[in-house]
Amino acid sequence: MNLSKTHYTVKRKLIILVFIFMSTQALACDICGCFMGITPYLNRNNISLLYRYRSFNGYNGQPHSLFPNGGSFFIPGNSQNAPITNHDGNPEDYELYRSLEIRGKYFITNRLEVNAILPYVSNSERYNGYTSSISGVGDVNFYAGYHLVQKEESNFKQQLIAGAGIKLPTGKNDFKNNEGIRYSSLMQAGTGSTDGFIYLNYLVGLGKFGASLNTSYKVNGKNNEDEGIANSTTSFLNIFYTQRIGKEVQVMPSAQFFYEYSGGEKYKGIKTGEHVMNNLMGGLGADVFYKNLALNAGIQKNILEGETDHPMSSGKVYVGISYNF
Repeated sequence: MNLSKTHYTVKRKLIILVFIFMSTQALACDICGCFMGITPYLNRNNISLLYRYRSFNGYNGQPHSLFPNGGSFFIPGNSQNAPITNHDGNPEDYELYRSLEIRGKYFITNRLEVNAILPYVSNSERYNGYTSSISGVGDVNFYAGYHLVQKEESNFKQQLIAGAGIKLPTGKNDFKNNEGIRYSSLMQAGTGSTDGFIYLNYLVGLGKFGASLNTSYKVNGKNNEDEGIANSTTSFLNIFYTQRIGKEVQVMPSAQFFYEYSGGEKYKGIKTGEHVMNNLMGGLGADVFYKNLALNAGIQKNILEGETDHPMSSGKVYVGISYNF
């Protein structure tokens, strides 16, 4: 047996597992204050650029679409527009949240990794027909993960990572409209609060098939306006399959399920009942790998939603590129 070739093959398989988790970590919900950290499975550093988009619609007149009428998938500039209505003369309201993020990971030891995320945020809302958009640097995240289990056999892999981190209030939190009125806290580029979170990630792989489960819990602080988000939890299940195309290209399609819960907004430590989140999303993803590069993309839509203050259609899209070194 060629041990060198076997070792190289094993490393390439592990690189694939690394990048599938780099793509899935993007599916957290900033709206409800949730966050899922990067959970890599190979002791190599990386840097990535990730764009994610989330829509909430189903308000008055707006059809249940991932891309609501009048909304933009790409980042717009700061703006305010006059009312726009549908053919029945009713306003088509929605909320859109976008983030372009630079992400980095560095291994301090064989089992201990540190991570950082710097986002550029762009949020838009249409309410009573009026459209507003804001853009700016968001809140930076720092976190670390420890690899508790690193088991690898010829056709079986198992990993368990425990991690914790902090989100700092680096984003602007006082954007105002043309009348000098401050936008709602959810529209701001930053939350204005210092938050902490913990997470666990478990992976099991057998041959070309694999599955991972990431669950996290976030404790949210409050800003100088006494605003905050209730503590939140997320869980993400990813089932994937690896297919080689030629000698250097590999494709990994995946089925994804994401659950999130938050008690919604708080003011002076008391829940207001606004923007409660309790929903299950499902979708598909695809990851393409070539040497040290990875392209990641995915889409999710609501499939189940608990009773909340504003039931509506919700969807996510993410696109990313990563370099492993």
